[in-house]
Amino acid sequence: MTTYTFGLRCNMTQKPMIVLTGPTAVGKTALSIELAKKINGAIISADSMQVYRYMDIGSAKVLPSETKGIKHHLIDVLNPDEEFNIHTFQQMAKECMEDIYKRGKIPIIVGGTGFYIQSVLYDIKFDETGNEHEYRKEFEELAAQKGNQYIHNMLRSIDPVSADNIHYNNLKRVIRALEYFYETGKRMSEHNEQQHENESPYNFVYFVLNDDRDALYFRINNRVDNMIKEGLYDEVKGILDLGYSEDLTSMQGIGYKEMAQCVNGNISLEDAIYQIKLNTRHFAKRQLTWFRRERDVTMININEFAYNRQKVLDEMLMILEKRNIIRKED
Repeated sequence: MTTYTFGLRCNMTQKPMIVLTGPTAVGKTALSIELAKKINGAIISADSMQVYRYMDIGSAKVLPSETKGIKHHLIDVLNPDEEFNIHTFQQMAKECMEDIYKRGKIPIIVGGTGFYIQSVLYDIKFDETGNEHEYRKEFEELAAQKGNQYIHNMLRSIDPVSADNIHYNNLKRVIRALEYFYETGKRMSEHNEQQHENESPYNFVYFVLNDDRDALYFRINNRVDNMIKEGLYDEVKGILDLGYSEDLTSMQGIGYKEMAQCVNGNISLEDAIYQIKLNTRHFAKRQLTWFRRERDVTMININEFAYNRQKVLDEMLMILEKRNIIRKED
């Protein structure tokens, strides 16, 4: 069996990094494990839901029996009521990467949250202008009086891109984006886009798995059906029974917000399933829009390989060799 190690360029100048992403249900998890086995890699999850404990079925979290001995980082590290945002992810991911490098392995960032991936890949600096701001208390009081949606609409009126990326219940981030605008006169999204123009400090390949739309949507619908069979209703009910509010940011994830409505008697199970499928398909479409506009990506259309995972893996290994991220051991 062929084995691989770090490429020569990585040893001398830039540390290696591999990104494996794509829309939900495209097959990232299984392929990432096979890739990690082949190149002595370790996986860092770039998923905004799998970081939470108790949220297993709805987040399609990898099972311990499926990891095949590959270390997975940033899975089951927070409770549902703990804050997790792009700043937190970037810091935690960098710490994981240093540990992975020390162990002589290659980090593979796997997941579908594009902004999280971008923050690490291009080492984006998030502008912080201090801890105490004259606007913060005003926005907090306004939110208490008129609700989170009102504050979120304020953000949308000045920075629609940031509003699309921040859920209205993530009040801290919404207020931070508003603060940034009123303090600097610039949109937070524009600042982040400028940071995206930075050169990456890593020698990397940014793989984006893709598939025919109808085939992808078929798999999404099947995945949701399987989640229901595996007990998504009971999982969500269990989280609520533990005392976690359905208004938490973590509970706004697709699958959880709809099923929480069902558990609380606001919609039927049939309606919840329909909404989960519809929202997941819409989410996959938004993911692809994001990844297609990213620079430096390598698109892998799995339908062009007749859905043969080994052929896809061989193509990825060939690309990684060409980019001097890995090399065959003598």
